Amino acid sequence: MRYAYYTLAFVTVLLFSVMGFRGMISTRPPIEVFPDMDHQAKYKAQAESKFFADGRADRPVPAGTVPFGRDANQSDPAFLRADDAHYAGKNADGSFVRGFPIEINEAVVRHGQGRFQIYCAPCHGALGDGNGITKSYGMVATPTYHDDRLRTMAEGEIFNTITAGKNTMFPYADKLSPDDRWAVVAYVRALQRSHHGTIDDVPPDQRGGLK
Repeated sequence: MRYAYYTLAFVTVLLFSVMGFRGMISTRPPIEVFPDMDHQAKYKAQAESKFFADGRADRPVPAGTVPFGRDANQSDPAFLRADDAHYAGKNADGSFVRGFPIEINEAVVRHGQGRFQIYCAPCHGALGDGNGITKSYGMVATPTYHDDRLRTMAEGEIFNTITAGKNTMFPYADKLSPDDRWAVVAYVRALQRSHHGTIDDVPPDQRGGLK
């Protein structure tokens, strides 16, 4: 029993001793039982090196090396996204593109319709008139695409709004690829054209089915 008291006293003194050092500043590095490769022989970017004759840690890229993410046999224009018109909706001078930097056909417009119905129609409405389902829940500031301001807006600016968002609209760049966004813009233009269309816009052989 005597040794049990001695042990208890020793543990108590040790515990209070350790707790007494809490919050103290020490210049000695902490004891690392498991260093987990925290300390390695490595070079930082643009550091000097005594190993190489030119003294540089960064090594020149060997001839013929293909950057990561690029096809070795063909160019990948999407890798660097250097085409501002395609990937930013802007011209070289920073102004918004008018027109489309991709080919627009029926398949593209139909694809844009599908993306529009998923991501845009809940707020902007299936007709693009701003009467989406969110209006029933208090969102009353959604604009209509058929307003003259948006009808005359550059296609690149609409693309930029989808990309970066605007006011209460969140960005959709993480959900829609650049080509998806252009397809949505094409479908928006189709909605605008249909809303302001006249009988003269319909081919004569198709007018019979209209009421």
